[in-house]
Amino acid sequence: MNVTLRQLKLFDAICRLQSLTLAADEQAISQSAASQSLKELEKQLGYALFRKAGRVLALTEAGALALPKVRQVLSNLDSLRFPSDQFVGGELKVCASETIASYLMPQLLAAFVACYPKVVPKLDIDNTERVVHQVESGQASVGFIEGPAYSAYTQQEAWLRDELTVFAGADFFWAAKRAIPDGELAAQPWIVRELGSGTRAVFDHAFAQRQETPQIKLSLTRQEAIKQSARAGLGVGCLSRMAVADELAAGSLVELRTSLQLTRRFSLLSLKQSTPSALVKHFLDFARQWRPRSLSGD
Repeated sequence: MNVTLRQLKLFDAICRLQSLTLAADEQAISQSAASQSLKELEKQLGYALFRKAGRVLALTEAGALALPKVRQVLSNLDSLRFPSDQFVGGELKVCASETIASYLMPQLLAAFVACYPKVVPKLDIDNTERVVHQVESGQASVGFIEGPAYSAYTQQEAWLRDELTVFAGADFFWAAKRAIPDGELAAQPWIVRELGSGTRAVFDHAFAQRQETPQIKLSLTRQEAIKQSARAGLGVGCLSRMAVADELAAGSLVELRTSLQLTRRFSLLSLKQSTPSALVKHFLDFARQWRPRSLSGD
């Protein structure tokens, strides 16, 4: 089998960027040359790596199985830049959903870099679905998600426990009572995260357990927008307790007791069927043992 390094890098780039055109640009070759290189790689391997899904190149099952092996080859090649297999340094690509990225990643990454000063962390922030995709596609080596997610290509480990809380502005109807009765929960004007976020998945599951459909007034992609909307009196918000701790302490938002089941586990993601580099292995081990200053539980 005569497979070239350029072909493997092109395959990796197509998977990361989900575009032959963008991959060709990244690899500094023409689109026609990239297309021909991909065909030659598939011919050498004896199976198709991609299939057309509209305008997008989607991995075949064989391509998905080949991807972690290709990335392992490229990772081993990249490790030649370092003096030892146990050297911990270089760029660490992490992707995390918003609550984790905002309230936990700064502490975790700072603690890790303090131990390994030659590490350069790169943090991307997205919702749970997109974090899973980034790890699957190799755009991130490690992912942190807030809600349940299915992926055939990643391994998920329970990491830390979190709790969502319900809140509203001080002038909201139920604020004086500091609670919303069971019979009134579904009828509230809820201000929540968008579909695809881990926070929204936990919220939806809590109402599904009650066999009720909540009234969603606003579905927003940013936690700050949810907090400001609730403060302005537009409705009732639901976010991680970490995200509203300062506002609750200051009294600009009021916590409302409910019977909703809003506890969850954050999860740690990495690729299956792939031997991590020394950097990724050390970071995974570090993250498993680490506990934030702001949380007393596990």
